[in-house]
Amino acid sequence: MQLSETDDIQVTDRENIVVETPVALDETVPEFSAAMTSDKTFRLSDYDGKKVVIYFYPKDNTPGCTTEGIRFRELYPEFQQANTEIFGVSRDSLRSHEGFREKLEMPFELISDPEEQLCNMFGVMKIKNMYGKKVRGVDRATFVIDGSRRLVKEWRGVKVPGHVDEVLEFAKAMG
Repeated sequence: MQLSETDDIQVTDRENIVVETPVALDETVPEFSAAMTSDKTFRLSDYDGKKVVIYFYPKDNTPGCTTEGIRFRELYPEFQQANTEIFGVSRDSLRSHEGFREKLEMPFELISDPEEQLCNMFGVMKIKNMYGKKVRGVDRATFVIDGSRRLVKEWRGVKVPGHVDEVLEFAKAMG
């Protein structure tokens, strides 16, 4: 992912990772680019004038992520009618994403974020408790960006049932 020179980023010496101030509601999302499936590069500016749904999920080929991906696939034609593009994001590799996308016959692209730059930009990394062990992972979340690159809606700590339908209704209501 490439950030522009005006982005608010800060490097922590201790961990040597980039920590960004997460994008907030009603703020303009800074330009960024990231690798995605089909050997393409996502650039936010390529979608000016369209609504963009970016959904973050923990891991390819897991039950909740599969269910969510299938529902986005099922409603994809309606999202398209609402002038809305969909992109899924996880820390999985492009190779993993290609297999997951093919298996589920997803008509939209998946963005690979192994270094968590996009995850940090949207503030979706959190400490989770898995089998009694604390692990750092992606909090399932969805964001809607309007045609002028403004963050207009966010859902955090998403529960999959009914969620994609809610995102679609929001996109339709935006006109």
